[in-house]
Amino acid sequence: MNAMEMPLGPLMVGLPSTELTQRDRELLLHPNVGGVILFDRNYHDHEQLGELNRAIHALRRPHLLIAVDHEGGRVQRFLNGFSRIPPMRSLGDLYDNDSAQALKLAETIGWLTATELGAAGVDLNFSPVLDLDHGCCEVIGNRALHSDFQVVAELGRAQMRGMKQAGMQAVGKHFPGHGEVKRDTHHEIVTDPRPWADIETQDMAVFERMIHYGLPAIMMSHVIYLDVDPEPASLSKRWIDQILWHTLGFEGAIFSDDMFMQGVADLVTDIAQCCIQALEAGSDMVLLCNDPSRIERCVEQLAFRTRPSSLIRLSRLHGSPAYRDQSFKRDERWRQAQVQLKQFNGEPQLPF
Repeated sequence: MNAMEMPLGPLMVGLPSTELTQRDRELLLHPNVGGVILFDRNYHDHEQLGELNRAIHALRRPHLLIAVDHEGGRVQRFLNGFSRIPPMRSLGDLYDNDSAQALKLAETIGWLTATELGAAGVDLNFSPVLDLDHGCCEVIGNRALHSDFQVVAELGRAQMRGMKQAGMQAVGKHFPGHGEVKRDTHHEIVTDPRPWADIETQDMAVFERMIHYGLPAIMMSHVIYLDVDPEPASLSKRWIDQILWHTLGFEGAIFSDDMFMQGVADLVTDIAQCCIQALEAGSDMVLLCNDPSRIERCVEQLAFRTRPSSLIRLSRLHGSPAYRDQSFKRDERWRQAQVQLKQFNGEPQLPF
């Protein structure tokens, strides 16, 4: 089958299983679709994942972006056949004792995850997490690198550098910061009552530094920051257009988080209209992760054409991996990364 020439649409969608059905292919050929987000339900082993991603990429030109949340710790979608990555907070703990070693390990982890994902055909890892660990947000918790914005920015920069060396762009999340709220936007509407000055000088300061370091993409938070805008940040022109673009000077791609999360879904009756609001606020691509029938309805109902500027930003995110199969295991850097991880995790050293 010849790939269909078609610009990327504004929706990134989830798929139900480990291989493409005809129904999936029809969905992915819709002009409103521009990417696929993968979960553990889409994974059996490295070989199967590579076949799935090759099938997705073969459908269109330019090929659909394939993304995953593969942070480490409790948010690592692919386990069997992939290196087990520790929770990011452990890097922050190491930084407190040995900053140089922590930065070296953060870069190694960035390179390692991007190498393994890229070899299986994944374009993007929604990482690093740039939220601060304020000690009160369970959904973030040890996914956060540290409580100090300067430490988070330096570790995030090292991780981003490692990812780039492996041909993958970083996506920092969740702008402007999800770490201060106790509740979870997956399940309910969440508000952050802090004054603007606190957000600006702490949580947002991480993103400001990372933008200065060249962060190529950002994922928006669904939290409502009451002192700034009554809308969730992901739907807010003030947050995206005025603050992220104009105040911080960000020039990269912007993703929403999943629009089926209750933090935004409970505010609207029409998810397609909610997607349009996020896109009109300035997002380049909107995620629809679960529930195939709702995804299909939204894809059909959406009336929005991707902006030319969005197409340019998104085109920079296609992966350029050094390896397209598991031959990376012969790379001395991969072997040394395994040693570093085992030493860090306190595991016995085994021969390869």
